[in-house]
Amino acid sequence: MRLAGIDIGTLTCRLLIAKAAPDGHLGELHAERRIVRLGEGLQRGRGLRPEAMARVLEVLRAWREVVDAYRVDAEVVVATSAARQATNREDFVADVKRETGFAVEVISGEEEARRTMLGIRSGLPAGVTSVLGLDIGGGSTEFILDCPGRPSLVRSVQLGVVHLTEAILTQDPPTPQQTRAARDLVKQAVQEASSHLGTITGTALVGTAGTITTLAAMALQLPTYEPVRIHNYKLVLATVADLEERILGCAAAHRKGWPGLEAGREDVIVAGAIILRGVMEGFGYSECLVSDYGLREGILLDLAARLRPKS
Repeated sequence: MRLAGIDIGTLTCRLLIAKAAPDGHLGELHAERRIVRLGEGLQRGRGLRPEAMARVLEVLRAWREVVDAYRVDAEVVVATSAARQATNREDFVADVKRETGFAVEVISGEEEARRTMLGIRSGLPAGVTSVLGLDIGGGSTEFILDCPGRPSLVRSVQLGVVHLTEAILTQDPPTPQQTRAARDLVKQAVQEASSHLGTITGTALVGTAGTITTLAAMALQLPTYEPVRIHNYKLVLATVADLEERILGCAAAHRKGWPGLEAGREDVIVAGAIILRGVMEGFGYSECLVSDYGLREGILLDLAARLRPKS
């Protein structure tokens, strides 16, 4: 089957068109991602801003043509934290349907985590079985404890890079007081997740999505994004701490052009580094295995499973 999946996040939109084999393997045909900031300003109001929705619609109109050109058998479009929180999400969903024909499913944090783990699992190296999945998004962060023989446990917390930047890290660069406040908030979120998840002994921390893959690209100083080098890269705590210190030491304008730093993330990467470091320290992990697979792959794997004939 040829399938198309779109993930409309708080910060980024992602498109994946792939062939789904009967064994569940995805063969990528086309992939794109655009930073569109759907959740911009959502903390100050409760609705999605017209200009933010317009940016997403512009991208989706272009992707409608791409998807149609591939003559896919089925498509799935999901929206996450920003749409979940917004009071005008139904208007947004209706606008997308009218303008592009895409039917958007606004998924819960728990469902987002479940499908993210499907994507993560599809790309894990041999020997990695018990994992704590970490998905740092623009508006929320998902923790997924997934161990063989046990039901998965999920905790979604309202803490993402756009949320943290707009709510606390408002100076450029952030003041020491703002940095401490952000770290305290991350610590509280980690404690909340930890109390829900229970013991994580014997698990590997596996991080997915743009914040973590960008930090890995920065650690590797990649002039252009290379998925093969990013996927299953081990990001150690000392490197994360060094990156955080370097990022906090200058303004967003000075970060532009840094090797590995995706254009458009110059401001929110501060929050991303603080969150990842806080999670690693809070849970006691010395390294994070980076996955280039995540929700975008998971929504296609889920769609393929639903379309596959039942035996």
